[in-house]
Amino acid sequence: MVVRKRKKDVKMRGSKTHGYGSKKKHRGKGSKGGKGYSGAHKHKWTYIVKYEPDHFGKHGFTSLKKVKMRRRIKIINVGDLEKITTGKEIDLDAMGYTKLLGKGEITKPFVVKISNFSAKAKEKIEAAGGKIVSSE
Repeated sequence: MVVRKRKKDVKMRGSKTHGYGSKKKHRGKGSKGGKGYSGAHKHKWTYIVKYEPDHFGKHGFTSLKKVKMRRRIKIINVGDLEKITTGKEIDLDAMGYTKLLGKGEITKPFVVKISNFSAKAKEKIEAAGGKIVSSE
């Protein structure tokens, strides 16, 4: 014979609130205490501590190699070259740029010094009568 627990609603027949106090209690979505992890730092903290103790905080370590590889790449487009200079020569490496891309149009011939550039950027500068000098 299997021993089964009696359901609360059967056990509490005749009771208006089934042990939840006022009529308004234990009713609707408000009794959930929020959606998902809301309240995880407040009223649901005991659940987090008991069942998911590693939920908050940082874990492991970050390799310094990856941090160094993540250096900032500063790019500029061909269309912006006429806005940043008035002369014929532009040293983009000295200005802090790392790559020249081919978006935009160029009308004046420029001699551009940069270590990295796209094929489209080179094509557009040479079509305008200028040239790219690789500074590597």
